Amino acid sequence: MINRDFSSFLLYIFSFFLLWEWLRPIEQLTDTDHIEMFIIFIIISFALSFFNVKWVWKYSIKLIYILYSINRLHYEEGLFHSTWMKDFFRDITENLGLLGARNWNDLSSEFRSLLFFILLWLMVYLISYWILNRKRILIFCFMTIVYITVLDTFTPYVAKAAIVRTVVAGFAVMGMLTLLRMIQKENINTESTYLKRWMVPLSVMIAISVLVGIAAPKAAPIWPDPVPYLTANNNKVPERNKSGIHRIGYGTNDAQLGGPFIGDNNQVYRYEGNGKNYWKMETKDRYTGKGWLASGTTPIPFRQEDLVPVFSLPKTVETIKETARVVTNPSYNFNYLMYPAGINKVVKMLPAGNRYEIDTTTERISLFDSDNAPSVPKVFTVEFEVPKYKAADLVQTANFNPSIINEEFYQRYTQLPENLPPRVKKLAEEITASKTNWFDKAKAVESYFGKSEFTYDQKNVAVPDTKDDYVDQFLFETKKGYCDNFSSSMAVMLRTLGIPTRWVKGFTGGDFLQYSDETSGTQVYEVTNNNAHSWVEVYFPNQGWVPFEPTKGFSNPITINYGSGNTTSSNNQQNSTPQVKKPQQEEIDDNQKADNSNKSFDFKRIWADIQLFLKNHWKLLILDGLLLAGLVVIFYRIRGKWVPYFLLLVYRFKKKDNNIGTAYLALLKQLDRYGLKRKEHQTLRNYARYIDSFFSTREMTRLTTIYENYLYHQNLPEGTWKDSHELWENLIKKTIA
Repeated sequence: MINRDFSSFLLYIFSFFLLWEWLRPIEQLTDTDHIEMFIIFIIISFALSFFNVKWVWKYSIKLIYILYSINRLHYEEGLFHSTWMKDFFRDITENLGLLGARNWNDLSSEFRSLLFFILLWLMVYLISYWILNRKRILIFCFMTIVYITVLDTFTPYVAKAAIVRTVVAGFAVMGMLTLLRMIQKENINTESTYLKRWMVPLSVMIAISVLVGIAAPKAAPIWPDPVPYLTANNNKVPERNKSGIHRIGYGTNDAQLGGPFIGDNNQVYRYEGNGKNYWKMETKDRYTGKGWLASGTTPIPFRQEDLVPVFSLPKTVETIKETARVVTNPSYNFNYLMYPAGINKVVKMLPAGNRYEIDTTTERISLFDSDNAPSVPKVFTVEFEVPKYKAADLVQTANFNPSIINEEFYQRYTQLPENLPPRVKKLAEEITASKTNWFDKAKAVESYFGKSEFTYDQKNVAVPDTKDDYVDQFLFETKKGYCDNFSSSMAVMLRTLGIPTRWVKGFTGGDFLQYSDETSGTQVYEVTNNNAHSWVEVYFPNQGWVPFEPTKGFSNPITINYGSGNTTSSNNQQNSTPQVKKPQQEEIDDNQKADNSNKSFDFKRIWADIQLFLKNHWKLLILDGLLLAGLVVIFYRIRGKWVPYFLLLVYRFKKKDNNIGTAYLALLKQLDRYGLKRKEHQTLRNYARYIDSFFSTREMTRLTTIYENYLYHQNLPEGTWKDSHELWENLIKKTIA
């Protein structure tokens, strides 16, 4: 152990500076604020370790400081107020579920702060252990240098001063620990004059090394600075690194659109119904040139079984009443409901006893518990109406009529930023030049994005610069993007023509899984994060909000009757499910196999469930397999430590005399694992004498004599194993490290 003197105090000081270097880049490269709270925590942790405070007080002080910090950073109530503690522990429970589901992106800020404190706690403990017990810290110094240099190379963080600080602190700690190891090993005189003779050269060496390193000429880099190099050569997307790569899925912040994203096939929810539907989460009405915002908020509470106070379909539109049952995935953590257009009611909600609220500006439906805290929907059923539009009704609107459409409503849904480039409106006018009504103009703009020059792309997607408009950049420069690019462009282009539009976010219909049962024929669909989507709704005074799908490769499954006797529907999505016969139809079409239909169906359903399980959990299965393989390897490598206990346990309950045969062979293997190898052609008696000389005993020779008697005569006097078991057990115990 290290004495608590001035030299050990210096060790802790330099160790603190090394750990501080890990925190310095965080404030610059991330959104983490109040970094001083974490630095103070490190100081407290090192001080408690230096003064060797009892573990009870040490843990109590750290926990109190962590709670104080989280309260100050994330809550408005006082530290001793019970409300924030209740919310915080509920937040911990919810985030532990997110951790189990590997949904890292949705962890709350409070929980992230807690995890960061725990990480710092562990790092301080490890550094203290290396200093006090191992008296070595080379690995941590090396890791710190690697961490700093990697950030300096591939991020905007400049680590010139950090390298100098790390080298000074690292060499100082390693030099002092080397001296302490020598003192402990060689029992060297520790007088102050001797310590000075060691510390002065160490300080001079560090100072000279640093000065020479700073003053010495340095060769120019062979490869250019990666940060501007990668930015400049990243398909000429000027600020992509600023936005970063996002993971696909529903989110609430759409103020800054653009940039690439990666797919995510984790399930969000399943639903059971009579067909595939688009599912809305919210709408937004104010375009800023960079993204979409809501112009305000108008929350209205309502109760279960009440008609949802949302803009309903006019009575002039023919509808079909439908219901759908939704089961959200445990990883879903929003208190928002997904619902089809034309929703009427929400029924059969779990958890029960909740209250509902809809923001009529965004049409987002939220769920709250009895304490007015957000509540995540688990299972619920929605009643809705599927519209069947008539083309003859859709084409009736040609111009804005203030006697039919409210002026304020019209201005709100035709709003555009003042600096929108004029060529956007010019292009919209060119596309719709031959059209005379709003519906035909909307269809013309929708069809325009099907041209070959537009490409659906999730990777090479630009982020508009400060002077660029998001829609203008997509229409005239990149022409590459995903649903946000296509839907925003259509909405803005129609607004330039004076047609009211709004931007809608939600999910497409998902993928067909199976039929819910053999009689009803209702289908079950799975919706994943990959199904997150945005589209456009256009307002027609006599028809309400009508959805349009401009994204290339997608098509909204609305029904429009063009009056020719045929009802046309939009094509299904790019990856739509083929038409599947209902179970009753299969029996009618295949009467010869009626006796085997149930068995075949059961097998197919089981196989489909297996495939679905593998699809949804393949990452977890691979991770579990790797963990299992790692545990097997670890247990095999340390078998010399646990096998003796296993052998003692197994043979303790064996009573037969012939057990001496297998027990003796097991002993030979254990001695070999212990390192006492039997040489080739060495007799058992010779080997037994070697073992006895090593352990200073005669037990191996006596046991070998009994084994040879059994080996050659295959018969032992009754009670032999009872007498020899003690000899065998003593030898096994001697091999336990």
